[in-house]
Amino acid sequence: MAELLTSDQMRAIEQAAMARGEVTGLELMERAGRGVVKAIFKEWPDLAQTAHHAVVLCGPGNNGGDGFVVARLLKEWGWTVEVFLYGDPTRLPPDAKTNHDRWFKTGEVGDLLADFDTRKTWQGADLAIDALFGTGLTRPLEDLTQVLMNLEDAADIHDDPDTRDAPHFDVPRVVAIDIPSGLDADSGKLLVPAHLGSGCAAANLTVSFHALKLGHVLHDGPLMCGKTVVADIGLDHSGDDAPGQVVQGVTKPRADHLAKNADAHKYAHGHALMLSGPSGKGGAARLAARGALRIGAGLVSVLCEEAAIAEHAAQLTAIMIKPVSGAEDLEALLEDERLNAMCLGPGLGTDDKAADLVAAALGCRAEARPTGQNARACVLDADALTILARRPDLVPALHDRCVLTPHAGEFKRLFPDLAEKLGAVPTTGPAYSKVDATREAAKRAGCSVLFKGPDTVIASPDGRASINSAHYDRAAPWLATAGSGDVLAGFITGLLARGFEPHQAAETAAWLHVECALSFGPGLIAEDLPEELPKVFRTLGL
Repeated sequence: MAELLTSDQMRAIEQAAMARGEVTGLELMERAGRGVVKAIFKEWPDLAQTAHHAVVLCGPGNNGGDGFVVARLLKEWGWTVEVFLYGDPTRLPPDAKTNHDRWFKTGEVGDLLADFDTRKTWQGADLAIDALFGTGLTRPLEDLTQVLMNLEDAADIHDDPDTRDAPHFDVPRVVAIDIPSGLDADSGKLLVPAHLGSGCAAANLTVSFHALKLGHVLHDGPLMCGKTVVADIGLDHSGDDAPGQVVQGVTKPRADHLAKNADAHKYAHGHALMLSGPSGKGGAARLAARGALRIGAGLVSVLCEEAAIAEHAAQLTAIMIKPVSGAEDLEALLEDERLNAMCLGPGLGTDDKAADLVAAALGCRAEARPTGQNARACVLDADALTILARRPDLVPALHDRCVLTPHAGEFKRLFPDLAEKLGAVPTTGPAYSKVDATREAAKRAGCSVLFKGPDTVIASPDGRASINSAHYDRAAPWLATAGSGDVLAGFITGLLARGFEPHQAAETAAWLHVECALSFGPGLIAEDLPEELPKVFRTLGL
């Protein structure tokens, strides 16, 4: 796992290191500036070959101090460097003021609001450095809107292959220090009133320090950051010094966690059940079942009405089919404790009969239902989430072996107040984030919640949260296809059947889901995802 920090957590880590005497603020600023220059030359080696022209925009805080360091280092490299400051130089923080004065001995500092002329300044510039505001921004930059929009336009041109080599291409590449100015570091949202447009300086390259921040992977963050890299500034301590629970970035699972013992039999890996809907609606359940079987569940069964047996039998071989005509049949079947994981929702329907089946699966029709670790693991997806939204009396039956897997629309139906807070346009920061919303939802539901999206957030009632980011080099746009969510539900169910605890099952399934899409590539359809798992497993060393 890789830590993803809030701005407060990053600040606490830095302050703790300084309090221990491991480093000074001035040393951290120097390391940050050197990290930015190193990242620039690594990203664009041509810029290191000879002198170029840079424009550095510095803000009134320590992010501006980092910018002054970058300006000085580039000038020492032989570059022509122009520096503009937003704010009063006499009111800079001490370390930023020191670096301002160091720069001032060798170059001028223009007033960003009074002296900056976009058309004139961009002429001949090869690089623009956004050192205006870093992770501590808490307000919209209304007086800098035009400057930020010009930076965004420059970044867009460089990212557009149709204009990159055009004769009029005379705008600089844009580099953001820590995070693009105007972007909230905790939520990835733009801190700007709606009437001002984007109000954020999009970048081609963003250089963060020590660890990624939540805003780099949430909401608009990946779109605005361009390519994001992390520069090491020599801080050894991280989560132990950070307040609150640190969010983890989901990374490649360990092979030994997914491997099967050589002497194990199929019953040792669980029996997963997929609750299917009426005849003609069984495709989603079959996708989920295929996902559960491929990910390693020992046995998988599709439960369906008598009328749907022929439909399933025509398309399933290794997956068993069991007739279930109603809630009573399901309750009788579930007396067998070897059936240890269920997937509820894909293609199930939302009528009263389907709601009764969900109630039976959760055990809330019986006089005494199991709770906690004694309850059967359940994934509630798709139609089951709609049923929960319509039947709040079923919500108390959720337990800590359940996983809810809503997309944005389903989350809104389940948790309308949280969705409203999440959808509000922020005018101050830190803004309410998808992590905040998912954590609250998990606490309220009493079970793990996987909130889908390219920025999939997984949270559990104990406050644990992680993000499976399908951005940057893991962008997987082909996952936006019918049925891919059903396969994900099946992946989670299969891992639950194998004995994974819910949060780990959700994390592992989400990572493998994206990895299968990346492995297959363009043209992906949902049926391809389970079939790609063997190849992905081999790359993991299984």
